[in-house]
Amino acid sequence: MLVLLAGIFVVHIATVIMLFVSTIANVWMVGTTATGKGSWGLWLMCNGTCRQLAVSSNEAASLKAAQAFMILSIIFSVIALVMFIVQLFTLEKGKRFYITGAIMLVCWLCILIGASIYTARFTGMRAGFVNPHHGYSFILAWICFCFSFIIGILYLVLRKK
Repeated sequence: MLVLLAGIFVVHIATVIMLFVSTIANVWMVGTTATGKGSWGLWLMCNGTCRQLAVSSNEAASLKAAQAFMILSIIFSVIALVMFIVQLFTLEKGKRFYITGAIMLVCWLCILIGASIYTARFTGMRAGFVNPHHGYSFILAWICFCFSFIIGILYLVLRKK
């Protein structure tokens, strides 16, 4: 049981790190331009130099929502990690990690909403980019989606021994 808890803890830390990287890095989409490769993400469009991501006024709300949900997912993941450590030392034997699991499932929901909004609204063509495809930040966000669901369910199922 101790090995399982340690493994879940390590995967949880890896998920938090990957969430930070996927949210901060501007490589959600990658494409080719006349001057070389370029990328864009939640915050900036980079093509040699980085500048603010230009979106139309009707897409601005969707971009802000995707940014907000990805930031919320980081916050909930860190809170779940802290709650796991607190519950590990304060929970009575035989009790389950309900609070930690519930918070991690809220994190999972935030990743789902943020990544889905970005997928639906911003994965198409950008002006000046040819042959766009998903970058590593986008893929990391979906990997974190899977990990946070698995971790959340495991926290709900596990008992403290």
